[in-house]
Amino acid sequence: MTEIHPTAIIEDGARIGEGAQIGPFCHVGSDVVLGNGVVLKSHAVVAGDTHIGDRTQIFPFASIGHQAQDLKYRGEHATLRIGEDCMIREGVTMNAGTEGGGSSTTVGNRCAFLANSHVGHDSHLGDGVILSNNVMIAGHVTVGDHVIFGGGSAVIQFTRIGRNAFVGGMAGLENDLIPFGMVTGNRASLEGLNLVGLKRANFPREQIHALRAAYRELFESGEGTLRTRAEAIAAATDDQPLVKLVTDFILEKADGRYCTPRSE
Repeated sequence: MTEIHPTAIIEDGARIGEGAQIGPFCHVGSDVVLGNGVVLKSHAVVAGDTHIGDRTQIFPFASIGHQAQDLKYRGEHATLRIGEDCMIREGVTMNAGTEGGGSSTTVGNRCAFLANSHVGHDSHLGDGVILSNNVMIAGHVTVGDHVIFGGGSAVIQFTRIGRNAFVGGMAGLENDLIPFGMVTGNRASLEGLNLVGLKRANFPREQIHALRAAYRELFESGEGTLRTRAEAIAAATDDQPLVKLVTDFILEKADGRYCTPRSE
């Protein structure tokens, strides 16, 4: 049974799913779609053309779906799509897209956004992503599945982050981060592979060993450019799926800038 507190404001046109719960002093805009079982605790605002997936919970003072924080925004139509079973804690902000970035911001399923974290316009986050408190994701950022961000970390616009990567607390990431990579520091540097995350994800041991060998060849050999090393590894290890994810990520952009280990 859907429950709407009498102090909540639901604008005409909003679509509310079965079993949704909308608490005191929430505001739901006219173009919003809330899936089945969505919970807005209290004082949450959902605006714009925003769709929230089933069973996602939004906590007090979150601001979801308002226009992009972009001075070039001129009122064009844009969307925000959030998946199922997400947790959006107090004070979280997520913005819709802009015409210059594809007009869409997307968030996958089973993501967690802890207090006061931010997802900028035209960013795209995969499934199982975790933003700890006060994490700042700028506009046009792409984040793969199961990436974890430590508290207070920040990501500059147009950055790509590969799946199962780990961004340490207070890190400032300004270059692309390979899948399974781990970075710390401001500005962030590559500290190695996210071995804890790889083990938690139950990847086979032999695949992890192959990935570690490829990492050493990519970042410790010093021969040729990163791209030429990635090309050589890709040609020699087409039967290793984790290695392929990394080499594909590097070779995807001809002019990509990548987070690398800090020089001694």
